[in-house]
Amino acid sequence: MTAGVVNRALVAIGIAAVASCGLSVPAGAQPQQGHTQQDKDQQKAQKRAQQGQAKAQKQQDQDRQQRQHLTQQNQQALMDRQELRLDQYRKHLDQQQHAAQQQSAELQRQHREAQYRYQQLYIADLSQQQVRIQSHGGYDYGRDLYLFQAPIYRYSRGGRYYETNQFGIDLLRRGVNAGYEQGRLAGLADQQDRWPFNYRNSYAYQDANYGYGGFYVDRLDYNNYFREGFRRGYEDGYYDRSQYGTYANGRTSILAAVLGAILVVEATR
Repeated sequence: MTAGVVNRALVAIGIAAVASCGLSVPAGAQPQQGHTQQDKDQQKAQKRAQQGQAKAQKQQDQDRQQRQHLTQQNQQALMDRQELRLDQYRKHLDQQQHAAQQQSAELQRQHREAQYRYQQLYIADLSQQQVRIQSHGGYDYGRDLYLFQAPIYRYSRGGRYYETNQFGIDLLRRGVNAGYEQGRLAGLADQQDRWPFNYRNSYAYQDANYGYGGFYVDRLDYNNYFREGFRRGYEDGYYDRSQYGTYANGRTSILAAVLGAILVVEATR
């Protein structure tokens, strides 16, 4: 056998071996390349998420700085308004003393014993409020967080919108609940006296200052929402039911859904 024939035979054998085994190197490399691309995609996604979080945090910081700046600009105006609000409320409470005495005398004349007892308790609590307000003569406004929070909510009364912060909204909500509680007691008293249904005749409804301390919102706004809660509480108390609220373990509370329907709050920021 010549050398040429041998070489051709060897070449043929080599080709056959390659053909039988197959060139698997490029095919095997594909999964590795795919895996690398997946890692890159994941890294890009993580980077985008981090950028989004950083952007959101930056926006929150800017909003916080802006709110602080607005608060600083208006802090003195809020302080002046708060002082005026307290002064007006002190005068109003002094005027109400005479009206309370007249109402009490009328209840005694009508022999409405249950309503008289309820009203005396209401007046006593109102007197305690007056004592606390009189002690605010040297109030440190610099420590009142209300003055450091810009308005972020709005509510309506009489077709007009008013802005306040979380402190104001919390106070109005407590006013609705306090109104419901006092209304329930007044309604129950009239039922016990067998007196005709009339929540407007109640001194508590007319006064509507129970739970108000002269801070954060104007008195007329508080009075409005207190009366809304009072009317519903009076109905429940007079008719001995729980349509608008609950009474358990000596605690009265208006239903959250009812409160939300009375005081509609909208975020402004």
